[in-house]
Amino acid sequence: MAIEAERHHSVGIDLVAMCVNDLVVQGAEPLFFLDYYATGNLKIEVAKEVIKGIAKGCKLAGCSLIGGETAEMPDMYNDADYDLAGFSVGAVERENVLNGNEAAAGDILLGLGSSGLHSNGFSLIRKLIKELQINYSDTCQFNPKLSWGDALLTPTKIYVRSCLEALKLGGITGLAHITGGGLIENPPRTFNSNLSAQIDAKSWEMPPVYRWLIKTGRIESMELARTFNCGIGMIVIVKPDHATTITKKLQDNGESVFQIGHLKARAPGAQPVILENMDNW
Repeated sequence: MAIEAERHHSVGIDLVAMCVNDLVVQGAEPLFFLDYYATGNLKIEVAKEVIKGIAKGCKLAGCSLIGGETAEMPDMYNDADYDLAGFSVGAVERENVLNGNEAAAGDILLGLGSSGLHSNGFSLIRKLIKELQINYSDTCQFNPKLSWGDALLTPTKIYVRSCLEALKLGGITGLAHITGGGLIENPPRTFNSNLSAQIDAKSWEMPPVYRWLIKTGRIESMELARTFNCGIGMIVIVKPDHATTITKKLQDNGESVFQIGHLKARAPGAQPVILENMDNW
C-alpha cells in the first residue's frame, strides 16, 4: 500500500513497532534494531524516507539503530518495489520475565488505544480499496483532513516506554500485543489454559477506520475481531489492587486506557476469549 500510495515515511515506524512491541510484552527493554531493505532499483529519495521512519521508530522505542543491509535485486523485485525486514534485541532480568504463569482469575484487563490498523489486515484492506474503487490520493471518507493513503497508513503505536514505566510499579501479570489474530488469538498467550478473558466490546471507542470498515458491510464482527486490533493495540493484565495506579501511570505516559474486562476461571468447553457486545460495533 505504501508503494501504491507513494507514502513511505511511516512504514519504517511500523517495522520497528512490530518488533519492539513484541519484546516489551515479555517485560524486556529493546536495546538495538537492525533493518534490511531490498529493492529492484534503489531510489535514493524513497529509501531515505523509509530509513527516516525506522530511525524515528527507534527513537520512540528508546533503542539504537546500529546498522542495516540494503540489497538491489532487479531479478527479484519490479523496478522500485521494495521489501522491508528487521529485528530487535532486548533484555530483561530472568526473574522479571512475563511468561503467563502469574495471571489469575479476577485480574483486570486494561486496553491501550491503538492509532489505527497497526500493520495487520492489509491484504483485506487492499482488496476492499480495489472493490470500492478508492484512489489513495483522494480525501479520506472517515478523516477529511487526510488522503486515503495517509489515513490507512497511520503508523503503528509504539508502547515500549509507557509499558516499561508501568512495569516498574509491579502488579502487571501479562501484556498482549494485539497484532495478527486480533483480540481473539493474542490475549491467550498471556495466561494459562485454566483461564478465559472476558472482554466487553462496548467498553472502548473504536477508531474511525474500524467504524468505516463496519459500514462497508463487507466484514462481519467476528472477522474484524480475529483480523484487526479493533482499537486496542495492547492489553495490560493487572492485579485488581494495582489497576488504578497502573492506569494513571499509563495515562501519564500518553496512553488512552480502557478497562475492557477481566480474567475468569475457564468453564469446560469455553473459549479462551469471550468477546461480548460486538453488536455495538
